[in-house]
Amino acid sequence: MKDLSIKVNIAGRMYPLTVQQSEEENIRKAVKAIDEMVRDYEQNYAVKDKQDLLAMVALQYATQALELNDKSTTLDKGLNDQLKVLNGLISEVL
Repeated sequence: MKDLSIKVNIAGRMYPLTVQQSEEENIRKAVKAIDEMVRDYEQNYAVKDKQDLLAMVALQYATQALELNDKSTTLDKGLNDQLKVLNGLISEVL
């Protein structure tokens, strides 16, 4: 894949990035989501320091990622248990 040099603006600061062309759309969506969350925090809380706002956004995303990971682990365990049962049933038939 071809690498692209792009610039993104996060919380008023420009960041140059080198990304794969296939990643560009998701990166731009992520930047937009981060900026929207920073704006929401800025409007709803008495926090004006961009560093604090970015830390709050990072905390929210990290919490969401951990929750998704926990759900995924639970689903994987449930699926694994079901596969063991099915494998046992197939073994009995054979």
